[in-house]
Amino acid sequence: MNKNREQFKRLLVFIVSLIIVAAFAALYARTWYNSYNSEMRDPFWKNGNILMTMIYVFIYVFTARSLNGFKVTYLRTPAIFGSQLLSLLTTNVVTFVQISLIGRGRLNVMPMVKLTGIEIGIALVWSIISVQLFRCIYPPRKMLIVYGNKNSETLIRKMSVRNDKYLICASVSCDENIDLIKEEILKYEAVIISDVPSQLRNKLLKFTLDKSIRTYITPKLSDIIIRGSEDFNLFDTPLLLNRCAGLSPEQRFIKRTFDIILVIIALLIASPFMLLTALAIKLCDRGPVLYRQKRLTKDGKEFDVYKFRSMVVDAEANGAQLAEKHDDRITPVGRVIRAIRFDELPQLFNILRGDMSFVGPRPERPEFTEKYEKTMPEFRFRLKVKAGLTGYAQVMGKYNTTAYDKLKLDLMYIEKQSFLLDMKILMMTVKTVFAPEATEGLADETAVETYREQHPARDDEELDSILKEDSQQEQQSDE
Repeated sequence: MNKNREQFKRLLVFIVSLIIVAAFAALYARTWYNSYNSEMRDPFWKNGNILMTMIYVFIYVFTARSLNGFKVTYLRTPAIFGSQLLSLLTTNVVTFVQISLIGRGRLNVMPMVKLTGIEIGIALVWSIISVQLFRCIYPPRKMLIVYGNKNSETLIRKMSVRNDKYLICASVSCDENIDLIKEEILKYEAVIISDVPSQLRNKLLKFTLDKSIRTYITPKLSDIIIRGSEDFNLFDTPLLLNRCAGLSPEQRFIKRTFDIILVIIALLIASPFMLLTALAIKLCDRGPVLYRQKRLTKDGKEFDVYKFRSMVVDAEANGAQLAEKHDDRITPVGRVIRAIRFDELPQLFNILRGDMSFVGPRPERPEFTEKYEKTMPEFRFRLKVKAGLTGYAQVMGKYNTTAYDKLKLDLMYIEKQSFLLDMKILMMTVKTVFAPEATEGLADETAVETYREQHPARDDEELDSILKEDSQQEQQSDE
């Protein structure tokens, strides 16, 4: 029965999404025609009015899709509504600027404000109803996990936070007889294959494909690299081509041009806040406002990253240390600016200088990079692209994401990087700041305790141990 319902899920998502798009299109069309078109020097006629509505719908749909505003089958109500809220605000601001330019002057903003208020109310109701609808029609799947090491326990606990979507009912070790594993798989609606040896994983994947069983897989680094390949069809033997060349010259030019334009706009907007932040830091303890630190960017090049100082002046008198959640070295002002990400604002100048880009793996300190590479050699792959102010690992990861999983997320970006992906990451960054779904599940005591067990203090020995264990387990599962 569930399989029959599954066939219509995408159609149902499309219909539910179409309802809210149509509602917003109708509301905007009415606002445009009654409040703005009549104020134009040369009012639009029928086709012009239709075009204005289509442009509005395009901006909204593009923004909402980028922020996962239609993923009612995956996200919870607050996350869906947060995406819709940011999509509406972005769309309506851009649209009002567009209308003002067409009207060649300032127009009354109140009709757009009223439209936004009505749409926000509709988005809230739509988010609640659509999420509840899919929960009723599609209850959580009963799942089996085939595990290869203890990292799978962490995955189980993370997925258990979303018991509205996933019910991991049983587990089986990859060391069991393969026939027994197959028998167990047939009892459930889906299976998770987590860190098992490649040979066994291939057999299980073929089995689940043959039986049409939904399968979730924790990827290996080689899997992520392969995902960046393209089909090569010159011969009658299928080949995958991995160029390992990064962005083309024209793509690099577009990315750099976009960085410069965006950083100028960001500096104009952020400069008052930066002045207030600098004043608050100075008044707090009379120490220096900015803090410089050596970091690594593309090809291992060193540069000085700029940050607003959020710790006491002699914070690293005893050597480099990673900051903890409740670190005594953080000043009162530092706690505030860290919470709202204002400590990162001076890095806009790093982007302007070309040391960094807006999107890319976060720059790491040379001493930590050296330490990581001793236990996790693949860490150097992150240096194939320019470091970024934000990145895929930042918008997709959570506070308890392991170092190895963050590396995988960064490699996913490196293999799939594009201008559109950068745009999506930037929009997801805004969402993370103002409507963070990355904190989803933090209240779950089991997940919190798991993090504490994995990262109790993060001193040198413990950091080495964590990274070495992750790397060794990855390599062992490949054998």
